[in-house]
Amino acid sequence: MARGYLIFVLHAHLPYVRHPEHATPFEELWLFEAITESYIPLIRVLEGFRHDRIPCRITLSLSPTLMTMLQDRLLQQRYLRHLQRLCSLARAEIRRFRFDPERRRLARMYLRLFTDTLVAFRETYRKNILAAFKKLQDHGLLEIITTAATHAFLPLLKVHPSAVRAQIMTGAEYFRYLFGVAAPGMWLPECGYYPGLERVVQQAGFRYFFLETHGLVHADPAPRYGPWAPVACAENVAAFCRDMVASRQIWSSTEGYPGDPVYREFYCDIAHERDPDYLARYLPPRGEAVQTGIKYYCVTGHEHKELYDPERARLRAQEHAKHFVACRIEDSMRESSAMDRPPAITVPFDAELFGHWWFEGPWFLDAVVREVSKHHGILEMVTPSDYLKRHPDLQKTYPAGSSWGYLGYNEVWLNQTNDWLYPHLHAACAQMEELAQKKTRTGSLTDRARRQAARSLLLAQASDWPFIMRTGTTVAYARARIRDHLARFHYLARSITACSLDERTLKAIELLDAIFPTITVRHFQPITHNRNTYEKQN
Repeated sequence: MARGYLIFVLHAHLPYVRHPEHATPFEELWLFEAITESYIPLIRVLEGFRHDRIPCRITLSLSPTLMTMLQDRLLQQRYLRHLQRLCSLARAEIRRFRFDPERRRLARMYLRLFTDTLVAFRETYRKNILAAFKKLQDHGLLEIITTAATHAFLPLLKVHPSAVRAQIMTGAEYFRYLFGVAAPGMWLPECGYYPGLERVVQQAGFRYFFLETHGLVHADPAPRYGPWAPVACAENVAAFCRDMVASRQIWSSTEGYPGDPVYREFYCDIAHERDPDYLARYLPPRGEAVQTGIKYYCVTGHEHKELYDPERARLRAQEHAKHFVACRIEDSMRESSAMDRPPAITVPFDAELFGHWWFEGPWFLDAVVREVSKHHGILEMVTPSDYLKRHPDLQKTYPAGSSWGYLGYNEVWLNQTNDWLYPHLHAACAQMEELAQKKTRTGSLTDRARRQAARSLLLAQASDWPFIMRTGTTVAYARARIRDHLARFHYLARSITACSLDERTLKAIELLDAIFPTITVRHFQPITHNRNTYEKQN
């Protein structure tokens, strides 16, 4: 048995940004960038472990909205066209720098990246990224889990327990629909937890979830092993918590590895340097500055930026990986002496950090796994399920309400920039409870409308919209998405109540929000005896 366990968790999520009504919507680029810079590089790294027979156990959370988009034929075709345009742009950059060998070399690197990604997506993976992840799970490299249906911030929906149940049950059932098995664990959106939430998590069939550090540290009674071991909540659902020190080494741009001067600078994209007419030859206008992914500079410093050197950056990523593993070995040796089991070092991250935000992230991850494999018997990579099979006896305790993000107690998702939306969401939840109690014939127009109203409500509840309003990025878009989904919901609710459904309008809404084909309306029915009420069991 190893002296310590490393539980590496990647959470892959994007809001539902499919817009068939527009030819080149800006927000679809979020998906395209994530596939190019994070998801396909991650798959390749994992395939490398399988080829080299390197032991690897990583937990990957895939949100239902992301899984839906990865399978969507319209988005797949649009992504291929996007890659083809990027290849053309990279060739233009090579011609542009025919007398500048250093920049020309970087432009060629990007052309290889885009071309290889195009071939991999179209030929190797047959445009099915989800199937590629599933294959890696079948080979034992991944443990795939999921999250709430549209990644709603659950603590702010608990005034309507049916809304929380619908989010969690819909996510669990959609995962089962796609994979044929239940997901073993659940990623709480934004690590948002409130006492009693674990009951719904358990009812949906999940065996574990993740907390922010202070959610476990402030549990009652105090956790015997601090953040170094999961605990059993009510219903015996296990809660793993983030190791803050280890996580900060990776995600922090100021204190962590990504801020190293030799790494690629995220914000120096050629979209901010080139004439718009030049870019328009290769990328369609989208109404906002488009990140191309072509970036020539490294972090360097605040004032001066040097040209990026990928070979130097790769070597630095390997150095950082060795340092990270050495620190985790030190943690394991220190903590294991006072425990009756190896400490569990849980490090959860947004998957898009690796590759998109931190270009060298996939190289770092590759080097970490290979370095851990050299220390067999000291440090071992495991998944939460692996841990629970080996150590099923967990301390029973009651975690504290918590979230990640600024200050750690819901502040990002409830503040003066976004508090206006919750009365509207809560009113819609109450109305959906009434609709869910109506008796309808399966497959009837009314049944279709109820199911679509449920989809519209779920999409309006996504945590991404208040997050965007808090960060001040694409605020107009976030507001429009909430407004549009609630407008569709209220139209359908009124039409159902008045028995005035128009099938053409309903079909148009179904085409716009083509998500959750197996959605179950009964999950939205009111909970008469609220089992989610938090009660300590003596």
